[in-house]
Amino acid sequence: MSLIGKEVAPFSAKAYHNGEFIDVSEQNFKGKWSVVCFYPADFTFVCPTELEDLQNEYATLKDLGVEVYSVSTDTHFTHKAWHDHSEAISKIEYVMIGDPSQKISRIFDVLNEEEGLADRGTFIIDPDGVIQTVEINAGGIGRDASTVVNKIKAAQYVRNNPGEVCPAKWQEGSATLKPSLDLVGKI
Repeated sequence: MSLIGKEVAPFSAKAYHNGEFIDVSEQNFKGKWSVVCFYPADFTFVCPTELEDLQNEYATLKDLGVEVYSVSTDTHFTHKAWHDHSEAISKIEYVMIGDPSQKISRIFDVLNEEEGLADRGTFIIDPDGVIQTVEINAGGIGRDASTVVNKIKAAQYVRNNPGEVCPAKWQEGSATLKPSLDLVGKI
């Protein structure tokens, strides 16, 4: 069942953020755009490359009014230890949510039940707390955070311009489409 267009279900969790442990819930996703990035586990191989890449785009995302949250089934304590011991992860300024109960991973339908780990899932959530995009990758396939920036820009454009849609490979400032009977069969 697709999560697109659905509001994030209630949850509460502990997270590591800028040297502190904080509480996080689905309410954090309301009032601004959010990117939630699930990954299998701390102290692994592809995961730090993805999270560092996301950090490299963090300033751009913040400029777009977006907050970023990473989530794995590790604890917030493990996130702190990883942050303290990994050159790549020590750069992270966004919230790192612990999901040892696997509840959040189940809510977002990314839990690999057999392994007890989250799949690589990226979700863009609008200011109403509603999921607008979902991307799930196999464990060995890392993600490119620059595509998240482009998807955020498209999602924000569509939200701010009712009646317009963004075609494939849309870039900020390029032409959009206005779906109508006149366009049917002409694209």
